[in-house]
Amino acid sequence: MSCLGAIILSGGASKRMGVDKGSIAWLGERAIERVAGVAAAVGCGVVITVGPTDYGLPFVVDDTPLGGPVGGVLAGASALLQRGCDRALVLPVDAPTVRITDLQPLMRIGGSGAAFDGFPLPLSISLAALPSDASAGWPMKRLVEHAGLKVIDCPADARLRLRGANTPDEREILLRELAGYEATRKYRAPDNS
Repeated sequence: MSCLGAIILSGGASKRMGVDKGSIAWLGERAIERVAGVAAAVGCGVVITVGPTDYGLPFVVDDTPLGGPVGGVLAGASALLQRGCDRALVLPVDAPTVRITDLQPLMRIGGSGAAFDGFPLPLSISLAALPSDASAGWPMKRLVEHAGLKVIDCPADARLRLRGANTPDEREILLRELAGYEATRKYRAPDNS
């Protein structure tokens, strides 16, 4: 039986943002909670955060702090394997406005998994596809190539959300988009089908 888990990478230094990106409020909810909620909504039975901060969710500390995202992926994958998972959805904490529909193209790809062209994250991956020689110093592109992930086109309307918020200005743009999106969802007529 297959088990899908999520790895939320939260170990960056947040230098450009100036504060811990996982703790920033997005319409009353911390970024880490928003990303974890989307992971659960797409079917992740286990959600692990990787980084130095305990956000109140299951987490592991990256063996190589500030060593790059591949180290975080490897630490998270080890934790998911211990919990019986065989596939992972890897998400960055700085993309709290990502939508379920943004991730569905990745989730539809079986085999080794998939990543969007031009975006190292998010990605879906079979944990068995992780290269045995992968290490924290690898660039994400190398991991994608060596794991045999299928690189697919990124939906044009998702690019900004997938890029995430690394600066206060990027956060403001995404926050406005999120507020508009949630307002339209709130006032949309219920579906009676």
